[in-house]
Amino acid sequence: MASTVTGDTGSGRNWTFLTNHGHVLLAIARDPTARLRDVAAEVGVTERAAQAIVADLEADGYLHRTRVGRRNEYTLNPAGRFRHPAEADRQVGDLLALFADVPTAKASPRA
Repeated sequence: MASTVTGDTGSGRNWTFLTNHGHVLLAIARDPTARLRDVAAEVGVTERAAQAIVADLEADGYLHRTRVGRRNEYTLNPAGRFRHPAEADRQVGDLLALFADVPTAKASPRA
């Protein structure tokens, strides 16, 4: 589960550097066959929220979902670019390499 940090100002507001979309992407990078219920629990969101996030990530080409038997298997696209203009020149593979300890050289065919 994502940890939160209280800022130096002592405001008591909890926040994290990564969005839930980033956390879901990293959870799937760590386990490409994870059930969404497990991803949701790891990230600290509802299963429905995890489903919506995966749908967003798939629609924008960051991952591809393949049905294997009764489970889904995910293939990530490390060549995808960050959405914010300040980081648009960087690939999400950089984030995956930093936090997920997974190989990121292989891009999906949807790259």
